Amino acid sequence: MTERWLDDYVPGTVHELGTVSANEAEIIDFAMRFDPQPMHVDPEFAARGPFGGIIASGWHTCSLMMRPYALHYLSPVSSLSAPAIDELRFLRPTRPGEPLRVRVTVEHARRSTSKPDRGVVRSRVELLDRDGAQVMTLCVVNLIACRPAGAREPAGAGRAAGNAGTA
Repeated sequence: MTERWLDDYVPGTVHELGTVSANEAEIIDFAMRFDPQPMHVDPEFAARGPFGGIIASGWHTCSLMMRPYALHYLSPVSSLSAPAIDELRFLRPTRPGEPLRVRVTVEHARRSTSKPDRGVVRSRVELLDRDGAQVMTLCVVNLIACRPAGAREPAGAGRAAGNAGTA
């Protein structure tokens, strides 16, 4: 991960973060610990249910997204916290072994007026199945530090024209 600061989060930029998945054992283990509902932990019950088999807890789906989000979107030098997650939607079930693609779009970024050393970035996160259908969507609000004086701007970064493509 390269260093990324507030001004590197350009509205409209789309970041493809790779794919994630969980096998049936991982889904059951997570659910036994955190969301022990039958559709997540009991294969026989789940097979008779509306989904036709085990599905991951929505919270497990969120946690699958979080690793690539933290490692490939947020920067350890500037990420301060995430005070809000809005509009969380579970649109399709997450099934064992199903690859889910993580896509993040910067919706807006602005410097704080009360704390000018940081700003707020709102990002739309999507988990997409192999057909491109949305499985989960959410908006994350992150507090991101501004580039300190003297810190180098990476080549091609910033608000230059043409920087709104895939990162």
